[in-house]
Amino acid sequence: MSSDEFVHVSTGPIGSGGGPSHWHSVSQDYFNNTKGDRQYTAGYMVASMRQKHPNYHLTLAPGFDILGFADSRDDTTYTIRIDDKDTMIERSFSPPARRYNDELGGSFIDRIIFSSYDYTFKGNQFIVYIVDGHDGMFHQSYNYLLIEEPKDGNLASAQQKVDELLAEAAKWSQELHGEVYVFDQGRWQKNKDLWQNIQKSNWEDVILEKEKKVAIIEDVVGFFDSESRYAEFSVPWKRGVIFYGPPGNGKTISTKALMHDISKRTSPKVESLYVKTFNSVFGPEYGIRQVFLMGRQMAPCVLVFEDIDSLVNPSVRSYFLNEVDGLESNHGILMIGSTNHLEQLDPGIAKRPSRFDRKYLFDLPTKDERIQYCEYWRHKLRNNKEVEFLPAMSARVADITGGFSFAYMKEAFVAALLVIVARTDEKRRFRHRDDLTDNILWKELKKQVEALRKEMDDESENIASPSMSGLWPALNSILDEGRARPLDINRNAVPTYFH
Repeated sequence: MSSDEFVHVSTGPIGSGGGPSHWHSVSQDYFNNTKGDRQYTAGYMVASMRQKHPNYHLTLAPGFDILGFADSRDDTTYTIRIDDKDTMIERSFSPPARRYNDELGGSFIDRIIFSSYDYTFKGNQFIVYIVDGHDGMFHQSYNYLLIEEPKDGNLASAQQKVDELLAEAAKWSQELHGEVYVFDQGRWQKNKDLWQNIQKSNWEDVILEKEKKVAIIEDVVGFFDSESRYAEFSVPWKRGVIFYGPPGNGKTISTKALMHDISKRTSPKVESLYVKTFNSVFGPEYGIRQVFLMGRQMAPCVLVFEDIDSLVNPSVRSYFLNEVDGLESNHGILMIGSTNHLEQLDPGIAKRPSRFDRKYLFDLPTKDERIQYCEYWRHKLRNNKEVEFLPAMSARVADITGGFSFAYMKEAFVAALLVIVARTDEKRRFRHRDDLTDNILWKELKKQVEALRKEMDDESENIASPSMSGLWPALNSILDEGRARPLDINRNAVPTYFH
């Protein structure tokens, strides 16, 4: 080969594998791109769309739920494009959250991999492509918004229409719609099940002295009505509250009742953010940072830290305190922390007024509170045909449950009722007076209380949680008294108050 000769290496004309083709649709280009090597799907798609839609202004935006936004409005519609029916949609079935007796029975979920739509927003016509790209280890979905360029060439007016759609759709996607934000494993997730559970919670289910209940509601709910008062006295509009005391005495249900009250507010609208853990693949400091960034973004809001003593360990203490009252503003954030061990909570959190300046003790219930709790159960069982809960029983049960938490009292009631349900062949003998001699519920309650009391006093067993022990006294009672006859448990006889 002479020095004048050369070898020409070409990747071929556009469309032969090196890039988008004039002869292909955008969807064909996308599918061709997925078949071979690709470094940047978004760049490939932009090149393809500019070829196919030369007279359109193109904007690339992160993949928020632009279709869900349209479904929520009356002035926004979309239809799949006639010339691009070859879409790719991943359809999966999400099983019910609970296998047994689930009302919804699961649901189908569609995830768009590639599709395009004719999209109308406030009278403006768009072409929208939704494209999912997976380049190496990175996975990203994008919305591609195209609007026809004005004849006068004023691209600024076209971009203004796109920006209006982007702004409103992004705000809608950030907001909660019958959901609660939950932070777990380093990221925020919208949780509809928790929101629905919170809607069932109310203060009628909380046994607490009236003055304390009113004070908690005024401190938390009233905080969000007081922005102007804080500003009047040049005080930062932020607050922290700690619920502390032995486990099983109302801290969690009170928090849920507060979240329920707050969810009904409209002016200002207040959302709840629940933190399960700070742990993440990037470390707990990253988790703390993400928690407070979202809190500031969603303010006014409630940040809930359950078992805060275990969340804020010595290794992250300084970072957490800096986020709580450092240089950045936490305007409109109310924090609720709960702990079973106030003495284990860092003094910088528990005793510094500008951080968590209100503390409420949820102690073991008094006798009057135990009577109230029994009356709560008597009301729940008023229409049940299997048991008779006589008025005199409430005080009697309160007498024998001194030192019990509400959780232990609940265990006694549930375990006793399970025994009664299992004995489907035993005839009930009701006495419509204060004599409890033959009252089966009273008899079983005494047995369960005695069994639970033994567990509480038996330090060698070291049983820390009543929630795992309630079935054992129930089963022992059945076996002790029913060994001479076969045990027939009717699974369909579970009374409605267990659901």
